[in-house]
Amino acid sequence: MKLEEFFPYRLAIAADAFSRNLQDVYAREYGLTREEWRLMSILDGVGRISSLDIARRTTLDKVQVSRAAARLEAKGLIIRHIPDSDRRLREYECTPQGREMYQEARGKVNARAQSMLEALPPGGRAALETGVNALIETMRLDIETRAQSAPPSEARPPRS
Repeated sequence: MKLEEFFPYRLAIAADAFSRNLQDVYAREYGLTREEWRLMSILDGVGRISSLDIARRTTLDKVQVSRAAARLEAKGLIIRHIPDSDRRLREYECTPQGREMYQEARGKVNARAQSMLEALPPGGRAALETGVNALIETMRLDIETRAQSAPPSEARPPRS
């Protein structure tokens, strides 16, 4: 089989191209990296959240979260807190400036995403939504099944 015919490869290429098209908006207009954008997206509307919870909710690992957070803090877009209960943990929240910038950027990014999705042929968007949702649900069930059947030392909760 040719690599171009391998479904996981095709899915990754499509997702990366879509993401890079959106990145053009937040990188060019707001100077944010993909990791910074993902962190701001998680922080939007949640108040304060720990670095561990951020890593669990995204594809970012703890190092990527830490580095993106340091850059966003230097830009004045987020605030880092160190809880008294666990000095090793870091918690983050948006500053008023960060919230304002994110709200503005999110509107433009959503408009770009909508424009790309509207370019799909009739019925294509609904089919894509159905397929992606089914794939996510299948992977969630697969992860949960593997976690339940693994020996106790290997069982891990699914990432969301």
